[in-house]
Amino acid sequence: MASYTKAAQQWATFARAWYLLDAKMQPPGKIAAATVIRLEGRHKPIYHALSDCGDHVVIINTRHIAFSGNKWEQKVYSSHTGYPGGFKQVTATQLHLKDPTAIVKLTVYRMLPKNLQRRTMMQRLHLFPEDVIPEDIEKNLLQEIPQPRAVPKRLDEYTPEEIAAFPRVWTP
Repeated sequence: MASYTKAAQQWATFARAWYLLDAKMQPPGKIAAATVIRLEGRHKPIYHALSDCGDHVVIINTRHIAFSGNKWEQKVYSSHTGYPGGFKQVTATQLHLKDPTAIVKLTVYRMLPKNLQRRTMMQRLHLFPEDVIPEDIEKNLLQEIPQPRAVPKRLDEYTPEEIAAFPRVWTP
């Protein structure tokens, strides 16, 4: 009977978990940093660089990511077709309008280690532009990864009591 419990314990240790991350109002770099740790399996005590022990990560609301400053217009994504004159450049805004999941996907892909396991890890990344998740994926979710950055409240979300209690710096 002892081997049965050890087998169950080993299965639970090596089983792939499913994590959920909400990307609403989050910078893509911080989303990717939190995601890569789970995809590689670095959060597990059994982690080894040569073993494939990473988990699945589901990222929702990729349409609502946030860049700081003027990065929507200034950040440029480049690619080359391999043919003469095939150098292509698009801004973050153009790429985001074409595919709302592309910026997060590229950021995660570039943060993963550059080895043969990168494609396998990317297969465990599931991106959705809104908060609608297919039912077969939703039933697998075990835990939610906390958002890397606190989302500020909008002005219309404050109650009148909170607004009245807010300190006045200047009175007209």
